[in-house]
Amino acid sequence: MAIHSHQVVGSGGVPRRAVLQSLVGASAILPAIVSELLAEEAKGTKEEHPLAAKPAHFPTKAKQVIFIFSNGGVSQMDTFDYKPELFKADGKTMGVGGGLSNQQRVLLRPGWDFKPGGQCGALVSDLFPNIRDRMDDICLIKSMKSDDNEHYQASLAMHTGSFFFARPSIGSWVSYGLGTLNRNLPSFVVIAPQLPYAGAQVFNNDFLPAYHQGTRVIPGANPIPDLLPRSETELQSRELELADYLNRRYLRDRSNQSDLAARIATYETAFRMQTEAPEAFDLSKESDQLLESYGLERGQTDSFAWQCLVARRLVERGVRFIELIDGSSSSNWDHHANMADHAGRAKQIDQPIAALLDDLKARGMLDETLVVWTTEFGRTPGVDGDKGRGHHSACFSSWFAGGGSKPGISYGATDELAATVAENQVHVHDFHATILHLMGLDHTRLTFRHAGRDFRLTDVHGHVVHDLVG
Repeated sequence: MAIHSHQVVGSGGVPRRAVLQSLVGASAILPAIVSELLAEEAKGTKEEHPLAAKPAHFPTKAKQVIFIFSNGGVSQMDTFDYKPELFKADGKTMGVGGGLSNQQRVLLRPGWDFKPGGQCGALVSDLFPNIRDRMDDICLIKSMKSDDNEHYQASLAMHTGSFFFARPSIGSWVSYGLGTLNRNLPSFVVIAPQLPYAGAQVFNNDFLPAYHQGTRVIPGANPIPDLLPRSETELQSRELELADYLNRRYLRDRSNQSDLAARIATYETAFRMQTEAPEAFDLSKESDQLLESYGLERGQTDSFAWQCLVARRLVERGVRFIELIDGSSSSNWDHHANMADHAGRAKQIDQPIAALLDDLKARGMLDETLVVWTTEFGRTPGVDGDKGRGHHSACFSSWFAGGGSKPGISYGATDELAATVAENQVHVHDFHATILHLMGLDHTRLTFRHAGRDFRLTDVHGHVVHDLVG
C-alpha cells in the first residue's frame, strides 16, 4: 500500500512534521509524551472507526465478494451461450440484431464444441472444461445487457454503474455500506497485474470517503511495496500515535476535510498491515496438492492462479471485497482478428477459477462468499476483421456462485444467433442491484449525498432479479 506524506499545519502555523521530527529525535521521552497526549485525548468522545463493520439492511448469507473481471469482451456464443443455429449458419450473410439490424454481416460459427456440465446439464464450451464441471454451483446469466460498445465506457459502467462520468466503484460502495471485517487489512483489495480499460477508475472511491478506495496489489515477489517498517516497531507505533493525535486535533474543528480523515484511517490500516499482510500473501505453507489444484507452481507469483489463491486467503482473513482483473487495456479478450486467441486466455483462468470454487466450498466459505464473473460486453455473431468478432453490448453472459445465489440454473435467453436478448433481460444496473441485494444491501437505500443530491450505484435504475437469489 503506497502511503504518501502529507504536511498538516497546526493553528500556530508551525508545520506538524517539524514538531514530529523534533519529538522523534528525542526518542527516549517520546513514549511518555505520547502516553500523556493519548490520555488527554481519551477524555474526549471516542469516535467510531470509519471502516467499522456495519449491519446489512436485511439478513443475508453473503458477507464478502470476489469479483472476477475478464477485460476485453468475452464471446457469449463461444463460451456459455450455446447456439446450434449459429453453427449451421456459418458463412451466411444476413442482418443481425442488437443494433446491427441495418448491417449485413457474414456469420461466424462458434469455434468450440459444447458439452453439458454437472447434474444441471448446463451447456458450456470446451474453452472452460473445468468451470463446466462446476456448473451445479453456478448461477449462469445468459441475458446480460449493456448500453455501450466501447471498452472504456462499458468497463466503467460494469464497475461504477456510470457509462460516461467518474463514479464510485462497486467495491467502494460495498465497503461504504458494510465496512470491514478486519481492520488490519483494507476492506477493498484489487489484484491487478496491469490496469484494465478505464484504468484505476474501476476501483476508485470518487466522492465516497477515500478510505473506501480499492488497494491495488500487483502480483509479484513484492505485491505491496514499502510494507515493512524502516524503524523499530515500538518507535514507529509511537510516532504514528502522535501523528494521529495531532491530526485528529486538527481535524476536530475541520470536519469537512474528508481527505485528512481518510489519510488518518489509511495510516492506521497501513501500520497494522505490516503484521498481517505479509502472512496473507505468503503461500509457502499451502500444500503441494492445493497448489496443483490451482495450477500454481510453488514460488510462482505472477499468474492468475496466484490471484485466485490469494483471493481465497484474503476472504479467509476478512477482506470485504476483492476484485481480480484478468487482462489489461493492451492484452485481453478483445479478439477482432482471430477468435482462436480466446483459447489462450481461457486456459489461464479456467482451472484457477474452478479450484477457487472448490477451495471455498471445501472450507465451508462458499455460502458466505459471493463469487462474480463478468466481462464488459459480448461479441458479434458476425465476422469482424479476419476471423474475429466485434464489440457487442446487446447481450452477453455473466455468472454468480455462492453467496446466496441460486446454484445450478441458467437464467435468461438470447435469440438463435446470440445477437439480442430474447427473454429476462438483466441490464448492468439490474446486475448491480442483485449483487447488493445478495450482500444484504437495498440498492435504493445505499446512497451518498454529493453536490446537492443523493447518489447510488444504480443511479435511478435497476431491479433486483429475485430469480437469481437462492
